[in-house]
Amino acid sequence: MTLLLGVTLGLGLLLVVAPALWPRPARLRIESRLVDLARVRLVQAGLGRVSVPTFLVVSALLAVAASAVVFTLVPVVALAIAAGIVALVLPFALVRSRARSRRRAARVVWPDVVDHLVSAVRSGLALPDSVVTLARAGPETTRSAFAAFEADYRATGNFSLSLTQLKDRLADPVADRLIETLRMSREVGGSELTHVLRNLAVYLRNEAAIRSEVEARQSWVVNAARLGVAAPWIVLLLLSTRPEAAAAYNTAAGAVLVTAGLALSVVAYRIMIAVGRIPEQQRWFR
Repeated sequence: MTLLLGVTLGLGLLLVVAPALWPRPARLRIESRLVDLARVRLVQAGLGRVSVPTFLVVSALLAVAASAVVFTLVPVVALAIAAGIVALVLPFALVRSRARSRRRAARVVWPDVVDHLVSAVRSGLALPDSVVTLARAGPETTRSAFAAFEADYRATGNFSLSLTQLKDRLADPVADRLIETLRMSREVGGSELTHVLRNLAVYLRNEAAIRSEVEARQSWVVNAARLGVAAPWIVLLLLSTRPEAAAAYNTAAGAVLVTAGLALSVVAYRIMIAVGRIPEQQRWFR
């Protein structure tokens, strides 16, 4: 019995000091964060059913296909590799752009969601039932997420857990604030929920109007960046159709020139986009 207690105590102490003795490698933590970020981007883009490995495989196949097509049309190895790199990054850029567009569209409907929720609470419905009504009375773009919330709540009866799953489905900073407000009201209680939600709706409408105006004024910067990056490569592709130009670009100097041009294009594009982009809201309540 004494030996068993000693072994149990030793194992307990070992488990306590294990994180310090064998810390999780930084590389694994970074990979986990990257996978989580990719998963969140897919959800925000409306591609929640697509897994991260599937997305990576499709991107790799697209890169190989683009390289083969470009090398067939323009027999320049450097250009084929550059096309493969661009095709590999393109799905990530499209998902990010689609996620940003969906957040921009959702920014307009969130005040209406809050208004519907205030109306349901003021009519005397319980807070979970008020949230459930958004599956039928809310804006069209958010009904599927709230319908899934209704199914989760009916199955588990756990309001907090269902809110957490709803937050993961929506993956939106505004939704995070709204859901955490509802969670706090449910756990703490109080009669100020409708007043808080009205103030939130007013703030969201003002913020959406301001951001839309600023984005409209700065859209020319983004369009100029895209045109400035695409124009030299279109000219390069046209020049490479000539045999003497293709032979020149297939040399070591030509490969260095194409590689340097690709690097400069990426850096210049990122700078122009950073100048013309408004900082996006961060999700603080994950």
